[in-house]
Amino acid sequence: MAQPGSPLDALFGTPPGFGCASDRAEEPRRPQDGLPYIDDSPASSPHLSSKARGGRDAAEPSRASELDLEKGSEMRKWVLSGILASEETYLSHLEALLLPMKPLKAAATTSQPVLTSQQIETIFFKVPELYEIHKDFYDGLLPRVQQWSRQQRVGDLFQKLASQLGVYRAFVDNYEVAMETAEKCCQANAQFAEISENLRARSNKEAKDQTTKNSLETLLYKPVDRVTRSTLVLHDLLKHTPPSHPDHPLLQDALRISQNFLSSINEEITPRRQSMTVKKGEHRQLLKDSFMVELVEGARKLRHVFLFTDLLLCTKLKKQSGGKAQQYDCKWYIPLTDLSFQTVDESEAAPSIPLVLDEELDAMKVKISQIKSDIQREKRANKGSKAIERLRKKLSEQESLLLLMSPNMAFRVHSRNGKSYTFLISSDYERAEWRENIREQQKKCFKSFSLTSVELQMLTNSCVKLQTVHSIPLTINKEDDESPGLYGFLNVIVHSASGFKQSSSLYCTLEVDSFGYFVNKAKTRVYRDTAEPNWNEEFEIELEGSQTLRILCYEKCYHKTRLAKEDGGESTDRIVGKGQAQLDPQTLQDRDWQRTAIAMNGIEVKLSIKFTSRELSLKRMPSRKQTGVFGVRIAVVTKRERSKVPYIVRQCVEEIERRGMEEVGIYRVSGVATDIQALKAAFDVNNKDVSVMMSEMDVNAIAGTLKLYFRELPEPLFTDEFYPNFAEGIALSDPVAKESCMLNLLLSLPEANLLTFLFLLEHLKRVAEKETVNKMSLHNLATVFGPTLLRPSEKENKPPANPSQAISMTDSWSLEVMSQVQVLLYFLQLEAIPAPDSRRQSVLFSTEV
Repeated sequence: MAQPGSPLDALFGTPPGFGCASDRAEEPRRPQDGLPYIDDSPASSPHLSSKARGGRDAAEPSRASELDLEKGSEMRKWVLSGILASEETYLSHLEALLLPMKPLKAAATTSQPVLTSQQIETIFFKVPELYEIHKDFYDGLLPRVQQWSRQQRVGDLFQKLASQLGVYRAFVDNYEVAMETAEKCCQANAQFAEISENLRARSNKEAKDQTTKNSLETLLYKPVDRVTRSTLVLHDLLKHTPPSHPDHPLLQDALRISQNFLSSINEEITPRRQSMTVKKGEHRQLLKDSFMVELVEGARKLRHVFLFTDLLLCTKLKKQSGGKAQQYDCKWYIPLTDLSFQTVDESEAAPSIPLVLDEELDAMKVKISQIKSDIQREKRANKGSKAIERLRKKLSEQESLLLLMSPNMAFRVHSRNGKSYTFLISSDYERAEWRENIREQQKKCFKSFSLTSVELQMLTNSCVKLQTVHSIPLTINKEDDESPGLYGFLNVIVHSASGFKQSSSLYCTLEVDSFGYFVNKAKTRVYRDTAEPNWNEEFEIELEGSQTLRILCYEKCYHKTRLAKEDGGESTDRIVGKGQAQLDPQTLQDRDWQRTAIAMNGIEVKLSIKFTSRELSLKRMPSRKQTGVFGVRIAVVTKRERSKVPYIVRQCVEEIERRGMEEVGIYRVSGVATDIQALKAAFDVNNKDVSVMMSEMDVNAIAGTLKLYFRELPEPLFTDEFYPNFAEGIALSDPVAKESCMLNLLLSLPEANLLTFLFLLEHLKRVAEKETVNKMSLHNLATVFGPTLLRPSEKENKPPANPSQAISMTDSWSLEVMSQVQVLLYFLQLEAIPAPDSRRQSVLFSTEV
C-alpha cells in the first residue's frame, strides 16, 4: 500500500486519496451553490441490514458478521486517519494566515503602520478562533486513533466540532468584506501586497522546512471551502459505524447540526440570485458541460464550459500535482438572459482563426499511434508500471495537444455588456447542440443578475463535483479492453426522411469521428421543394478508429442575408435535425446491410449501413475479365490502349479539372456509390458514351471512380516489391539521403506505373493550388490517396486473440497509414522530379499521353 508521506499515513496505512473525504464522495448535492446536501436516511447509509442483524445469535456472532465488523472498524480507522491528515493541512493553512497577523498588529501601534487595527480585524476576522477549534479537535482525535480498537469512541469530538459552527457563520458573513478590504489594502500598500502573495504553509506537521507558497486570497477561502465539506466527512464516518456503536447517535446529531447550518447558509446565499433568475422554488442545475477550445487573443486555450439553468460558465482546469483533487478557475460567465449569438457587424472583423498545418496534426497522430503501440508492447513484456505510466503521460500530452489544435469551426457567444467570446468546434453538430440547449433554457430565464465573488467562487468550486465530463475525451481515458473503433470502409445509403411540417429544399451530411474529433465525409444532393425527400444515395466513407456516425439534415437557404442575421452569419444553411448512431463492431462484423432509422427533433431519416474491415477494404485482386480496366494491371491496360497513362485516369482528371477544382472537399467528400458503380461498368465495357455520362454526374462521383480504380488495382501503383523500401526511405532523418533514396526508388518503378503516377501527381498539385476555395491542401490529398496508391495487396490478417492485440493491431495499421501518407506527401512537395539517366529523361519529359 502506498504511503503518502505524513506520519499519520505511516501509522495507519492511509489509502491514497484519503486526504479529504469530500475528494472521493459521490453524494447527492445541491448544484446551485456548491454546498453539499447529504441524505442521512437509512437507505443512504448502507449499514448491516436488519435481516443480517436479526438473524444473528448475540452470544455467538457468526464468522461472517465478525469479519464485517472488523472490516467496518478498519474502514472507520482509515476514514479517521484521512480526516487527521486533512486537519493537519488545514491547520497549516490557518497558521500561515496567523503568521503575519502578529507583526501586522504590532506595527499598527507604531508611527508607520502597514495596516490599521480595524483593517487587520476585518481581514483576519475569526481566524484565531477557527485555529483553536481545530487544534483542539486534532489534539483530541490523534491519540484516540493511535490507540484504535473496534469500540473506540470519537463521536463526542465531532459533536463538539459541529456545535462550534457558529464561528464559521461569522467568518462566512464577513468573508466578502474581508476580501474587498484585503484587495484595497494591497492596492494602497506595496509592502502588504508583497506579504499577501507570499504566505508560506507547511507541507505537513513534521516537515518544518518544507513549505508551499500561497496567496492571502487562497488561504482566506480555505474556511469557506472547509464548511462545505463537514457533512461529507460525517457521512463517510456514519456509513462505516454500526447503529449499535455508541458513536452512532452522536455522529447523527453532529450531522444534523451540520446540515441545518449548511441549509441556513444556502437559504441566505441563493435566494438573492434565484429570485432574479429562475422560478421560485427551483435551484440552479447543471444542464451540460464539455471541454472546448476558446480563442483568446489569437491563441487556443482549453476550457471546461458549464451550462447551468441560468448562466454559461467558462472555466479553466487547474494543473494538478501531488495527487490533489481537481480545481477550476473561473474565466468568465454570462447570464443566459444577456447571451446572444448575433454576429458582429460585417464592418467589424471577426477574430481570425489561427490554423494549424495539416502536417503538424498528422505528426501528432503518428506520435499517438506510436506511443499506443509502445504501451501495448510494454504490457505484453510485463514491464513495470512506471514505464507504462511514463508512456501514458506522453500519450495524454499528445492527445491533449491534438484536441487543442484540431477544431476550426467558430462558435461565438456575445454578452449584453458588449463582450464577445469565440470557441472553436470541430463539428456543426456540437455547435447546433450548444445553441439548442441555450435557446431552450433562455425561454425560462427572465431577468439579468450578477454574482458576488463569494457566489462565483462557490459556483466554480461546485463544478468539480457537478461535472459530467470528468476528463478530456481522449483514448488515454479508455479502458484497455474498450473497442479501439473501426478501421476500414463504411457504406451508407441515405434513403429518405419524414416528419417535416412544410416543403423546403433539403440535404444531409454525414460525419464520423477520427482521433477524438468529427470530420464531414459525405453530402447528399439537395432535394428541392418537398416535405418527403427520397435521396436513395449511397456513400463509401473511410473510417479511422471511428465509433460514431452522425447525420445532419439541413434546409438549403437561398436568402443568405436573412439567415446570417438569424444564425450568427456562420452558416448559409439551417440545421433542421441531427442524430447519431453508434458503430458497434459486433453488429457490423457480418458485412451485411443493416437498416436503421435515426430520430431527430420529430424528423426521421432512414439509412442502411454496411462495414468492410481494413484488411478486406482494398480488393487487390485480378479482374475476372481481362478486357476491362478495373482490377487489371496498368501495364496490360496501357499496352492494350497504346497509351502511356490509362484512359480512365485521363478522362476522370480532365473532367475534374474542367468543373471540380473549386468543389469543397474534392476527393475527400464521397460521391454517390450508384453513380460510381455505373461509371465503373461503363469504363469496363469501353462505353463510347462514358464522357457524356460523366458530364451529367456529380463531380464527387467522378473523383470516387478514380479513387476506386487505384484501389482495385491487383497491386498498388507503388508495387508490392518496392513498398517496404519506400516505407524505410521516408523514415530516414538525413534529408540528402532521404531525397536520393526516394527518387531512385520512384524512378525504379515500372514505366506505366511511373508515368501514371507523375500524371496524377501534377493533377493533385493543381488541385492544391485552389486550396483556399476547395479546402484540399497537399496534405489532405496525400491523406486521401496515400493508402490507395501504396497499401500492399497481400498481408497476413490473423484474427486477434484478445482485445489488447486488436488495439495493438489497429495502432500498427495507423502507423502504416501515416507512413503511406508521408511518402505521397514527400513527392507532392518536391518542386521537380529529376531523371538520373537519359533513357528515363526522354520518358519523363514526353508530352505524349
